[in-house]
Amino acid sequence: MHGYDEPVYLISVVAKVLTIHPQTLRQYEREGLVTPSRTDGKMRLYSQRDIDRIKMILRLTRDLGVNLAGVDVVMQLKEKLDEYENTIEELRIQIEELKGGHRSKNPLVKRKNSYEIILFGE
Repeated sequence: MHGYDEPVYLISVVAKVLTIHPQTLRQYEREGLVTPSRTDGKMRLYSQRDIDRIKMILRLTRDLGVNLAGVDVVMQLKEKLDEYENTIEELRIQIEELKGGHRSKNPLVKRKNSYEIILFGE
């Protein structure tokens, strides 16, 4: 079993699994939307994280009609939200430590789940 971030999938496999042309994957890389790892022979290798990111790009472009520039903005905002959530969690832990490790009934900051893009069918 491979780790979530371990690059193991060739471009042809990813293209086949996602039913897209390999050139589309190359375009996503040129646009900076995905950064696959490279072997010593310069072959692209994708991780499961990369594949999930590509799935989100496909949802945005195919289902919502977002262009690649818009996808870049959405992805950057999602990354910022994830960073902020991590910072909030770290601060919450620090507050608890300063209080002596006692959890209050009404914490100052409540942890929310990571934001996901939800698509509703017509």
